[in-house]
Amino acid sequence: MDQPTKQLIDFPTMFLIKAMGHANPELRHEVVAIVNKHSATKLQDHNVTLKESSKGNYVSITVNVHATSQEQLDKIYTDLHAHHLIKMTL
Repeated sequence: MDQPTKQLIDFPTMFLIKAMGHANPELRHEVVAIVNKHSATKLQDHNVTLKESSKGNYVSITVNVHATSQEQLDKIYTDLHAHHLIKMTL
């Protein structure tokens, strides 16, 4: 008998997503747009933080998103990975 798959995350929940790329003025906008595309509640400024690398060549953007399902998170990560400005996600 197959056992049901146990969910690792209890939804809904606030979930941190980090995207990193070369320092580019459009990167923040693009990350926020991707997350908002898959979210019922739009990100507020206090849900988005930026951190530059020590030399300023790279930036990491952390968003605190209201996640409602694993499917939603998978779609966000898929779109982030596909974007040319984003080099890595966590």
